[in-house]
Amino acid sequence: MPNANSVPSVVGLAGFNALSAAEAEAGLLTCCASPIFAREVVALRPYDDFDRLAWVAEAAVRGLEWSGVCEALAAHPRIGEPPGEGAASREPGRPGEEAAWSRQEQSGVDTAGRELLEELAEGNRVYEERFGHVYLVCATGLSAGEMLARLRERLGNDEETERDVVRAELAKITQLRLAKLLGGAG
Repeated sequence: MPNANSVPSVVGLAGFNALSAAEAEAGLLTCCASPIFAREVVALRPYDDFDRLAWVAEAAVRGLEWSGVCEALAAHPRIGEPPGEGAASREPGRPGEEAAWSRQEQSGVDTAGRELLEELAEGNRVYEERFGHVYLVCATGLSAGEMLARLRERLGNDEETERDVVRAELAKITQLRLAKLLGGAG
C-alpha cells in the first residue's frame, strides 16, 4: 500500500488512469497538497485526454474551501528560501518531488543578490503577518525582482481579493506540476 513517500512514476495519461486510487492520490498530492483536491480528481477517472484532467484539476483547486487551500499552502516553501528550508521540507511525509519542483519553479532567485534576497525575506514576513499564510506565486519564469514586485503589489489587496489571487496562483502551479507528474503531458 503506498504512503505519501511512495509517489509512483507516472508516464502519460494512460499510466495515471491505471494507478490505484491511493497511488493516484499520492501523485496528485505532489501537485496540490490538499487531500480533498486529490480525491476529487481521482474520483472522476479515467480521463480521455490531458485537457479534461487539467480542467477538472483546476476546478477542484478553485473550489477548495479556504481550509483546503491553507492545507496546500503549508507544503509550499517561502519564495527565496534556500532549498530545504521551506514549509515543504518541514511537512512530515511530503514527497521529495514536490520540494524539487518548488526549487525548480523558484529558480529565478538563484541569481539574485543578497540585498534582493533580504527584501524577499522581509516581504515574506510582512505578507505572512498580514494574511496569515505563505506568499504564493507561480514563480516559473519570473525573476526574483518580479516575484518581489508582485508580492509588494499584493500587500495592497484586501483579504477576499488576496484569497482569489492565491487560488488562481495555486491553480497555475497545480497545472504545471500535473504536466510534470504525467511526464510532460499537456
